[in-house]
Amino acid sequence: MTLRTTLGKGAAAAGTAVLLLAAQPAEATIATFFGNMFTAATQFDNLVTSVGGTVTVDTWTTLPSGQTMIDRGPYTISKNNGAAIFPQTYTLYASSPSTPMSGQSVDISPSSTNVLQSRSGSAMKLVFDDPINGIGFEVGDWATCCQPSRLYISFDGGTPILVGESLKFGDQFLTNGGAGVFVGAIDDSGTFTTVEFWGDGAGEYLVAGGALRYALVGEGSLPPVGVPAPAPLGLLAVGLLGLALVRSRRG
Repeated sequence: MTLRTTLGKGAAAAGTAVLLLAAQPAEATIATFFGNMFTAATQFDNLVTSVGGTVTVDTWTTLPSGQTMIDRGPYTISKNNGAAIFPQTYTLYASSPSTPMSGQSVDISPSSTNVLQSRSGSAMKLVFDDPINGIGFEVGDWATCCQPSRLYISFDGGTPILVGESLKFGDQFLTNGGAGVFVGAIDDSGTFTTVEFWGDGAGEYLVAGGALRYALVGEGSLPPVGVPAPAPLGLLAVGLLGLALVRSRRG
């Protein structure tokens, strides 16, 4: 799991950082998840619940075939290029023991090495009835060719969030030694209803789905990067101690 923080301007003044931390408003954080199909999914669940959120898991079974949009009730599945979807259950290439994805998947094989062109082409689009700000799912047959190959998630058409990167064949065979990973992202800067997911490794075969996880956490609820979570009074005490030391040295 990776945490990236959008910092407030006040934190730039290193000499007063300790004092400012106590008074700063909540900062927007993007947490990304990438790893073993099962352990990374657990990390996603744990972070959501640790900040008071609830994870909903929808395992993709009996998805209809040949439709351009699949209605799962709380959300729909489609592709940006409007192509028909032919779901399948993918067994991870090279996995030992043989390991299938948790449910069916959607083929989103990249159409370009250009990030935006690939996004407008084969990207998977999820549109939710109610706002969310966390998403995670399984990815299959990735890191098997056409490197460099990267994976992206975007909320409500925003800036692509890099959630995976493969630089050579097999470097991301993480689930039982096979071509399967879990990827996810949580953005606590707001709430969203549309999620896009795609890759830019044109020429490779890429599928996504399995067991979809989604959640809503409070705005500003994720821990900022590299900042411990002592009580504000504790921070203030440390700051006052620092000022006292400075004054004593001057005296």
